[in-house]
Amino acid sequence: MAFAIREWRNAALLYCAEMLTDSMRYVARLSARATRCLAFLFAFAVVAGAHADDIARTGGPYVPTPQEVVDRMLDLAQVGPQDFVIDLGSGDGRMVITAARRNGARGLGVDIDGELVERSTAEAQRLGLADRVRFRTEDVTRTPLKEASVVTLYLLPGLMKQLEPRFLGELAPGARIVAHDFSFGDWKPDREMVVDVKEKYGSVGTWKSTLFLWTVPARVGGLWQLDMAAPIAERMLVRFDQRYQEIAGVAMRSGASRELSAGRVEGTRVRFRLSGEGGQSDTQYEGSIESGRMQGTLERRGTRASWPATRLSEGGAR
Repeated sequence: MAFAIREWRNAALLYCAEMLTDSMRYVARLSARATRCLAFLFAFAVVAGAHADDIARTGGPYVPTPQEVVDRMLDLAQVGPQDFVIDLGSGDGRMVITAARRNGARGLGVDIDGELVERSTAEAQRLGLADRVRFRTEDVTRTPLKEASVVTLYLLPGLMKQLEPRFLGELAPGARIVAHDFSFGDWKPDREMVVDVKEKYGSVGTWKSTLFLWTVPARVGGLWQLDMAAPIAERMLVRFDQRYQEIAGVAMRSGASRELSAGRVEGTRVRFRLSGEGGQSDTQYEGSIESGRMQGTLERRGTRASWPATRLSEGGAR
């Protein structure tokens, strides 16, 4: 009974937190959903003050993610047998257990609630998945992330923002991050989708969940020397200014400069465009980055050529 009351209380808190976030992102939906929120307001007023410290510490109260949302999150990240999934705030463990049973992946669930970790571990053992998934009682801000190729989240924005530098610094380029209902803010998602669900916060009805996907970009900010092969056979310096997956900058050759546009990093893949000179058409560059080197192909007026590039110095906004 006590656990059921705690789940109901947590649902009220998380629903109101989502409402506050949605009011910024989905103003048009706010009035339609406000009526349903009234049912939770009394519970929110009673418990919010008493549990504010706990929410700040954990990133949000435990509320199970609907199973259809779990499935769609794993689909959005294109999870497969080669992946290692870390679920931060794993609750009853359904995310990594589903990733193992349905997608053949391995995984780790981390939660600060030891009781939930025990339940998750027991369920994994019952299903014969103890060799593929494990669970740990831990503060998610202290969880090592380098092993993950996919990270899943259902945390409030404050804690997500706190974790953002670690995602960018510890996860390998190409790793995917999928969040339920709450976003980072400045770091815009590569993809966003809305899922219709029949039950949420322990209440049956017409509900919606928003999913966000980010792919960790390689670091390209700084000064590079780019050499174009024949038949173009040119050398130039390119300064990349990076902000998450978006890049801008300037290319310099023979005392002249050209603006870089349409620049983007998707994992280890890089693409950008340089404005033409003297009536020439723009040049489109596509390539990949690894170990401080880029290489790829370019196309200019129907002519294709390869280009390697070497990093001379790091820099640029992140």
